[in-house]
Amino acid sequence: MLVYQDLISGDELLSDSFPYKELFNGVLWEVDGKWVVQGAVEVDIGANPSAEGAGEDEGVDDQAVKVVDIVDTFRLQEQPAFDKKQFVSHIKKYIKLLTPKLEGENAEVFKKNIEPATKFLLSKLGDFQFFVGESMADDSALVLAYYKDGATDPTFIYFAHGLKEVKC
Repeated sequence: MLVYQDLISGDELLSDSFPYKELFNGVLWEVDGKWVVQGAVEVDIGANPSAEGAGEDEGVDDQAVKVVDIVDTFRLQEQPAFDKKQFVSHIKKYIKLLTPKLEGENAEVFKKNIEPATKFLLSKLGDFQFFVGESMADDSALVLAYYKDGATDPTFIYFAHGLKEVKC
């Protein structure tokens, strides 16, 4: 299994169990998330609780909870929405921190395609939910989520060059 960590914070943000589609020559990855139900699963084993002395209100009070698989699996932390000025400021800072960590062809592809990728993100800024990794490091990568036209499950966007592949 491969896990993808944020190059700056070291937080785990994704794994190969979530397939991605490359955008802007691989600068961005688009990953489909899913709403899933966690928690109370009622299993009927055929027993008769009233015959066994258990009342209707006895037992564990579990509640089923709907979560987004990627957010839950990688313990992503939602952040307040960014306005255009805050987003551009964060991206500039992130690019400045990330660029020295990139080498050779990776650096060239990133430099050549980050501007159109950023323009694409700015065009959808009002649709995004913003997440960071578990450590909530200030300078870490943003993970962006939005709902494509009429979709019921979110799509996540990652800065691919900001991810380090780690074998588990």
